[in-house]
Parts: sequence; structure tokens; C-alpha cells
Amino acid sequence: MIAPEQKLSVYLANLGPAAIAVSGGVDSMTLAVLGHRHNPSIDVFHAVSPAVPSEATERVKRYAKSEGWRLHIIDAGEIEDPEYLANPANRCYFCKTNLYDTIVQNTSGLVLSGTNLDDLGDYRPGLAAAQEHQVCHPYVECQITKAMLRDIAKSLVLGDLQDLPAAPCLSSRIETGIRIDPQVLPVINQVEQLLWKRIPAHLDLTAVRCRIRSEGIVVELETPQNPQELNGVIQLIIDTAREAFAAAGLKDMTESVRVEPYQRGSAFLIETLAVE
Repeated sequence: MIAPEQKLSVYLANLGPAAIAVSGGVDSMTLAVLGHRHNPSIDVFHAVSPAVPSEATERVKRYAKSEGWRLHIIDAGEIEDPEYLANPANRCYFCKTNLYDTIVQNTSGLVLSGTNLDDLGDYRPGLAAAQEHQVCHPYVECQITKAMLRDIAKSLVLGDLQDLPAAPCLSSRIETGIRIDPQVLPVINQVEQLLWKRIPAHLDLTAVRCRIRSEGIVVELETPQNPQELNGVIQLIIDTAREAFAAAGLKDMTESVRVEPYQRGSAFLIETLAVE
């Protein structure tokens, strides 16, 4: 039986000229590393916008330098798209449409994404945009799951990638139906990064999310420790959020700041999706 990494390597090597859309997360970054090592004709595209954490862009640039990628930094323009800014349940469709439109205009090669086999079980409207642009998903073609691609990252000795927490775009922190404000997105990221640094290490945090909900700001934390262990840092969390938003001139948003357990996709309200 062919190992997943070997199967993927052969697949990528035989593609010919191609372009990988890289977000900065483990999925697309691992694909770019393996793809370029086996197929030097692959180009890498990374879109920057207020919805993309600066840490992700820095990671992409660092790997591009060390791996010798032909990196193209682009502005996909989704932040100017009124349909994206309206933040409907299928917001990702408009994001990916803008992204793939831009990449297709700048390459003659096949466009690749980091979609893995597990992603097919979720509601992902961005996949419709991918299909419309004939985007190929190598992990899916090679039957590779999230766990398997993390193992590939480990085998490639990509230490800072294999354990990288999931980090969806910052717009995913805004509750469905609340308009995306480009000024708010970097503040959300700042709060999360500050909390990763300020919350005591013994709590073993595995996820931090700063959500903008209809009832106010909600900071969600995931830790294997007893939830009562958080009692001593709740005020620190609230103060961190309030200070960051106030410093950005958004103090009016901080009237309600709560701390809750992490819940994946809690700002996404699927019931708001219009029936076609």
C-alpha cells in the first residue's frame, strides 16, 4: 500500500505548472512545501487583507524564503465586495470567488487548494466557488484527511506547522448577519494574540476566539483543565479585550464582554441561509 505522502508527492510531481492558494494554515502550507519540492513549476499565491492574520502572512513569507517559492502576494479584493461584507451564511463563497478570480487572472496553471477529505463533511460554500474555477484539491484526490496531512507535516519536519491550531479567517469571528467591519478584524486578532501570551501556561490552552456576537464581545477558550481554573483569569481576559478595542477607537463595542467555553463555529448561524 502506497503511503499518503508518497501518493501525494507523485500526484503533485505529475501536475505540471500549477498555482497553490496558500492561507498560512497547516493544510495549504504543507501542500505548498511538498508540492514545490517535487514540482518546481508550482507557484504560490497568498492573499492579504484585514481578514488575514498578520502572523499567517509572516509565516508564508518565511517559508517562501527558506523553500525558494515563487511567492505572489495578492489583494483578492473581497473586502470591497458588498456581498462579502454583508456577511451572509455563504460569505465564504464570495471570499473564494474573489480569491480564485484573482489567481486565475495571474496564472495559466492549474489552481490547487488545501481542502482535505474531512472538509467535505462540513458546510463549505467556498467549495462551490472552487468548482466554478476548476480548482483541484490534491488532498481529496489522494484521500488524505486532516490527521494524515498533519502526519505529513511531521514527516517533513515542519515543526511549527504540524501542531498549528486551526485559524479560520478573522471574518469567521463575526456572527452571521453582522456586517464585516475591516477596522474591527485586526483588533480581534490582537485580542487573541495577547491572550495566547497573557493566559498562564498551566491552563494548556488549545483554542482562543474573540467573537463579535449580536449581544456583544464573547471570548471563547478551550482548555483541558477544569473550567473553574479559568476563574482567576476571567477579569484579565475581559480587560484585555476592552483595552484593545478602546485603543482602536471602538470602546462602544465593549459594553458587554463575556468569557465562554470554546465552541467551533459558534458565530456561524446556518439558519440564516436563504433557501434557494
